[in-house]
Amino acid sequence: MAGQSAVLSDDSLISQLDQKLERIESVMAFVSGLGAFCLMVLAVVSVSGRNMFNKPLPGYVDWIELAMPFIAIFGIAYVQRSGGHIRMDILVGRIKGRALWAAEFITTFGILILMLALIWGSWAHFDRSFDFGKPNWSRDSSIDIGLPIWPAKLVVPVAFSVMGLRVLIQLWGYARAFVLGLERPVAVPLVQSVAEQAAEEAAHISGHDE
Repeated sequence: MAGQSAVLSDDSLISQLDQKLERIESVMAFVSGLGAFCLMVLAVVSVSGRNMFNKPLPGYVDWIELAMPFIAIFGIAYVQRSGGHIRMDILVGRIKGRALWAAEFITTFGILILMLALIWGSWAHFDRSFDFGKPNWSRDSSIDIGLPIWPAKLVVPVAFSVMGLRVLIQLWGYARAFVLGLERPVAVPLVQSVAEQAAEEAAHISGHDE
């Protein structure tokens, strides 16, 4: 979904579920950002150690391998809620009313099918790595310092599962908008006009000035 989007809220059940899931998504997005920050710190430590003491951080590449799923995948549900994923708005932006909600429902349903397949595949990938009877509960480990890889592999199906829940809520929202003929439904990302974006940014700036 390109451009800026807004998600409306009210007292309905779907909106309450949307807001509860959004809290989980926000925490996951924070962890994703924290992972990126930690990698930057590790990079500084590794480069400083190499240049100053001729001793880089042991297992730096291993830590990158484990952190990458957090950085790349853990925040996808948060982005889906806010309408930040890339899509072609040239056609969708011209559709209004029930036709728009039908188009959104169909494309979002396609995302759900993809998420179900990815959850199944990524869980199987994790299951091949995890074993209670092995050291560190792992059948495989990183090459350099032998870190267990299963925690990084578990991140993927967890993130995709939350994404699946987000998509289900959005499907509900689009179906509800289609049936009731709503103009601005709750719990789904609504693309804002340029004027709406400017007004929101102005309100945000003025709020910081107070």
